[in-house]
Amino acid sequence: MGLLDPLYWIVSWVLVAWHSFWSRIFPPESGAAWALAIVGLVVVIRVLLIPLFVKQIKAQRALQILQPEIKAIQKRFKDDRQKQSEEMMKLYRENGTNPFSSCLPILLQMPIFFALFHVLSYGVQKQNPVGVMDAELVAQAGQATIFGASLDATFLSADDLNAKIVSMVLILLMTLTTFITQKQLLVKGIANAESNPFLQQQKLLVYVFPLMFAVFGINFPIGVLIYWLTTNIWSMGQQYYVIRNNPAPGSKAYEEWEERQARKAAKKSGQAGAAPSVVEEEAPPEPKVVRNQPKRKRRSQRKGRSGGAEPSPNEETP
Repeated sequence: MGLLDPLYWIVSWVLVAWHSFWSRIFPPESGAAWALAIVGLVVVIRVLLIPLFVKQIKAQRALQILQPEIKAIQKRFKDDRQKQSEEMMKLYRENGTNPFSSCLPILLQMPIFFALFHVLSYGVQKQNPVGVMDAELVAQAGQATIFGASLDATFLSADDLNAKIVSMVLILLMTLTTFITQKQLLVKGIANAESNPFLQQQKLLVYVFPLMFAVFGINFPIGVLIYWLTTNIWSMGQQYYVIRNNPAPGSKAYEEWEERQARKAAKKSGQAGAAPSVVEEEAPPEPKVVRNQPKRKRRSQRKGRSGGAEPSPNEETP
C-alpha cells in the first residue's frame, strides 16, 4: 500500500459522490457531470481549509508588520547565521507568529492536487480502477468530454486540435487568475506598502507563480486544469472579501474601508437630522388677505353728494 493510497480513496470518493449527485441532472458519462464533480471537490477542500485560510491571513499580516525588524536582525547578525536564526525565532515567539503558517493552505492542497492528477492520468487515462472508482466509473469518466476534449487529455498528449485549444484556454485562464489573485494582494492588501520590504518579495511572486503554472500546465490533464482554475477563482473571491471587509491596517484597502465607514456614518447622521431640519426650514404661513368690499350707499346720499351736501358722519348706511 502506497503512502498516498488513502488520499486516492478520499479524492475518488468525493468525486464519485458529487458525480452521483450531478448524474441526476446530466447523463452519467457526460463531461458536465464529471467536470462539476471536480468543481465539487474544490468546494469541499476549500471549505475545510477556511480555518487555515484565516490563520494564513493573520500570519501574513504579522510577517508584514515584522519585516523591518527581520531586516534589522539580518543586517545586525549577517556574519553569524546561528545567532541570526535564534533572534528570528525569538522574534516570532514574542509576536506569536510562524513564517510557515502562511504556506499551510497551499502545502495542504498539493497532495490533493497530486491525488487528482493520479486519478485522472493513471485511472481514467489508462482505464485502471483507482480508489473507489471501479472499472465502470473509470470507463464513464474516460468517455466524458468538455467542449469536445477528454478530461484526461493534456496539451502535449492530445492528438486532436480541439483538445489542445481547450487545454490552452484553460492554461491561460489559470495563469490569468493566479496573476490577478497575487496582484490583488500586492496592490491593496499589503500594509505600509511604500516602506515594507515584504513588497519586493510579493512583486516577485506576482510574476513567478503565473509563469510556473503556464509552463507546467501543458502537462496537466484538463480535469486538473479545471480543478486549479476553480481553486484560483475561489481564492480570488475569498481574498477580495477579506481585503475589502477586514483589511490590514496601513494598507490601501484599509484607507478605502475607512472612507466607506465615514460615508456610512455621514449618511446615517444626515438621515437622523433630516426631520428637524424640515421643520426649521419650513416657511411660515402667509397671512390671509381680507378684502373690504365698498359699502352700498342710499340713493338720497348719492343725490346729496352730487348736490354738494356732505353726508353726516353719524349717518349709518345699511
